[in-house]
Amino acid sequence: MSLRFAALGLLAQHPGSGYDLIKRFEKSMANVWPATQSQLYGELNKLADAGLIEVADIGPRGRKEYRVTETGRAELVRWIGDSAEDPPMRRPDVLRVFLLGELPAEDARRYATAFAERAGSELKRLESLRDSINWGDTDADFYGHAALEFGLRDTAMEEQWARWLVKSIDDRGRK
Repeated sequence: MSLRFAALGLLAQHPGSGYDLIKRFEKSMANVWPATQSQLYGELNKLADAGLIEVADIGPRGRKEYRVTETGRAELVRWIGDSAEDPPMRRPDVLRVFLLGELPAEDARRYATAFAERAGSELKRLESLRDSINWGDTDADFYGHAALEFGLRDTAMEEQWARWLVKSIDDRGRK
């Protein structure tokens, strides 16, 4: 369901074609809600069928530019303000940590080390993304930057925590 609102939100911020949407999605929302090109194009069709977006213009070679309808904007605003329908958070990676005691300590350490390395790589990627964007003074830029800042802080915490876990596993082995 959230892909629907990710696409609707991007089109509310700036109308565009499916191609435009995909490019903007890749630079922004894909960091928190990954989707394939076919999923996004499928979502555009569903949004149009539901009357939440409409074709604003047809350009060369049949390129359609979409914009959000009043109904679509109302649905987006309703969804943003109502987190009650959000699914519960699930973290299979943390569930694995909970169950690491079922593995030999060296395998648990290997998992924790890989967790830390993935978080470290992701942190570098997000820092590079942050540094590559020319942040403007629009609401979309302000809140996009805020969402990216959440990702940076969350990922930094995950890396720090996983490094603590590796050290803690090592310390347990020394007892």
